[in-house]
Order: sequence, then structure tokens, then C-alpha cells
Amino acid sequence: MAVEKKPVKITETILRDAHQSLIATRMTTEQMLPIIEKMDKVGYHSVECWGGATFDASLRFLKEDPWERLRKIKDGFKNTKLQMLFRGQNILGYRHYADDVVEYFVQKSIANGIDIIRIFDCLNDIRNLETAVKASNKEGGHAQIALSYTLGEAYTLDYWKDMAKKIEDMGANSICIKDMAGLLVPYKATELVTALKESTSLPIQLHTHYTSGVASMTYMKAVEAGCDIIDTAMSPLALGTSQPATEVMAKAFEGTEYDPGFDENLLVEIADYFKPMREEWLANGLLNPKVMGVDIKTLLYQVPGGMLSNLVSQLKEMGAEDKFQEVLEEVPRVRKDYGEPPLVTPSSQIVGTQAVLNVVTGERYKMCTKESKALVAGEYGQSVLPVDPEVRKKVIGDQEPITCRPADLLENELDKLEKEMAQYKKQDEDVLSYALFPQVAMDFFKYREAQETGVDASLANSENKTYPV
Repeated sequence: MAVEKKPVKITETILRDAHQSLIATRMTTEQMLPIIEKMDKVGYHSVECWGGATFDASLRFLKEDPWERLRKIKDGFKNTKLQMLFRGQNILGYRHYADDVVEYFVQKSIANGIDIIRIFDCLNDIRNLETAVKASNKEGGHAQIALSYTLGEAYTLDYWKDMAKKIEDMGANSICIKDMAGLLVPYKATELVTALKESTSLPIQLHTHYTSGVASMTYMKAVEAGCDIIDTAMSPLALGTSQPATEVMAKAFEGTEYDPGFDENLLVEIADYFKPMREEWLANGLLNPKVMGVDIKTLLYQVPGGMLSNLVSQLKEMGAEDKFQEVLEEVPRVRKDYGEPPLVTPSSQIVGTQAVLNVVTGERYKMCTKESKALVAGEYGQSVLPVDPEVRKKVIGDQEPITCRPADLLENELDKLEKEMAQYKKQDEDVLSYALFPQVAMDFFKYREAQETGVDASLANSENKTYPV
């Protein structure tokens, strides 16, 4: 009797999360374009190429228009769906935006070439995902909701099953388990995928990072349990704080019912294209060998790889590098105080910075960032567990936390933003770049103008930066 084929689908991350995780999102569009034709022949479920930190990094560091990048990539991929990462009501920025901005961003992302929008919220607050999902459905896009995976007393199998039902009811097209810290171990993956499959008919995708060293094994157990799609990266930018290697996972499933059917020789050619870049990034220090290893502290403290490096640099700036271990131990305590949020942008930065302040000042919550206060005040949404009442008192005093969807308090802002940047507008999408990163976008617009007019771009970029925020 023939075995029923259930080939696993694969999303390739080398054009987004892999270089975000390993080289701070510094791959340029020109480095991407020559290999796209070959990547398009692989048979990927999708290629993740946009969103996340790519938008900010393109404007800020690479002096590239992210919208132009997307259009160029779309031109190259004739047969493969393009995917992006979208932070719910935060879009790709670090605050909540009004619904009209979220809707317009989704509309323009799909119009410029995105097929699948992976939408997540740092608190798994469903209310912060609704606008983006509705907008994606309206534009004919595929709305995938990503559940930020984490551990803690609130995060039971029943919690995840309940979330899956809500996601399906909301009108999403698929679910992703977003394991940003590499916390999902193999047999727990079996349990989780099995539970989700029982509670929803939506396709299940799994995204993880190799930080803790278990990711490839986790993928294997998840696929055996019915996981439909996995995220991988071509080997030159795989492992460490990135994803498992595409070629390795394809080989692991070869000849089984899960065989994705990829051409091994084609994958070798694609890997060979990126290898010299990897060597160059290692040589110039952009790729730090430290991020390529296994860090078991991830499992102990639930700290994602990117957050670890942030903590190290914060302590270095303060001349308090000797406090690293104390800070690592403080992170889970702050997280518990704040209602056990998953540690993913921006909650990871908020909790991490607060842990640093608690340790360096020698008194817990003596000093708090405005973001810390906003999180405790409910401005990012609702945490799964309540914030510790004593901690809340220390952080925001007698202020009453908000309980509504945070974006309900925001007025429409597109028209106002249009007026502020009208003189620099060259395309409709520019207002969205400005909405997300006002000062960075202004710098880029001036640089772009200088390039077009032949004025020295370095002068155009060195003016006094007083832009509206």
C-alpha cells in the first residue's frame, strides 16, 4: 500500500529574518537581486523578504527605499509568494498607530507585491491584530496570525487551543507558532501541534530560531505531528540566532512522506552564491561568530538571542558588564511582575531595559523608562496575567490603567502626516515611511533628493534634525 504523501512546505527566510538575526539586517537589495531567479525555481511555499526590521534598516543604514526593494524583489519572483512580518497595530514601528495608517500600510504592502502578511502582537492581545487581518482580507492578501510562543503558568495547551479558535473566528487564513527565542523543545512541539490541529482547521506554520540548539529536532517532531509549513534559511545564514538550514531540513525529509521535493543541486548553487558574502561579513565584523553558537541561557532565562546582545551593549555603555549574570536572573522576575508577556519586540526591549535599570540602580523600579510605564499602564494591550499590583504602584503610581483596545484612543492620523511631509513626497508610500520613522524617513528623503539633483548627499544629511515626531 502506497504511503500518503504529506510534503512539508518551506518558507525561506534568508532575505529577511536570517540576515536580521545574524548581521543586523544589513543585506542590500543589490546583493539579493542576482539570486532571485534561482530561488524562484526551488518550489518554496513562500519567501520572507520584507517587514520586521528590514524597513527601518533600509532607510536608516542602507539609504534604500524599502518600497522600491519590494517592487524589485516582486519583479524577480514570478512563481513564489512573498511574505512579510507585521507587528499588528505597531506595523513595523515601535508604537501603536491609528487604524487608518494600519489599513493603508496593508493596502500598499499588498499592492507592491506582498502575498502573505504574518501578523503578531507582543502580548498576544487579539484586539491588536483585528485591523490588520480585516485590511488584509479586504485587499485579497493571506493573513497569517503568529502566536508569540513563550513559557509560563498562563501558557497552557488550553490557552494555545483557545487562541487558535479565536484566530480562526477572526478570519485569519493560517496560524504560525512564532518561537522567537528557540524555547520550543521537540516533544513539546509534538504536544502543541497536535493540540492546535485538534482545535482548528487552519494550516499550521512553525517559526523558530536555532539559539538553544534544538530547532531542527523541533521541526522534525512538529512535522510528524502535522505541522504544514516550517521556516528555514539557506545554510550560509542559518543556525545560531537564525533558523535551521534549508538544505539540511530538505535532506532530512528526503524519501519520506514529508519530502518537499527540492532539487539538491539548485540549493547548492544558491548556497554558493551567499557563501562569499558570509566570508566578507565575518571578515568585516558584521557577522559576529558569537551569534553562531548555541546559548543554553536562552532556555534558562527565556531571553531571545537579539535581546541577549542588547543587554550586553546596554551594560557596556553603563560600564557595568560585570552585572550581566544578575541582569539575566532579573529578566524573568520583571517579566513575571509585568504579567508574563512573551519576550518579543517591543516587550523584550522593555523588560530587558527595566531589568538592567533594576540591577544597576540597586533598587527595583526606582527608575523606569516611559515604555515600561506604558506597558504597565496597558498602552500596548492586555498581558495574559495581571501586572503585580505593588509593582504597578511603583511604576505608574495611582494612574488607572486602560482596559480598552489601545488604538481606540487614537485619532486618524494619515491626513496630518501627509501635510507634515508633503514637500518631500515622491510616491504615495512615502507618507507611510514617514509615519513609522519620521526623522529617519526625513533623512532618507533629503538624501534621495540630493542624489537626484546631484547635490552632495552627505551635506543634505547633516542639517539640524528637527522634524515632527
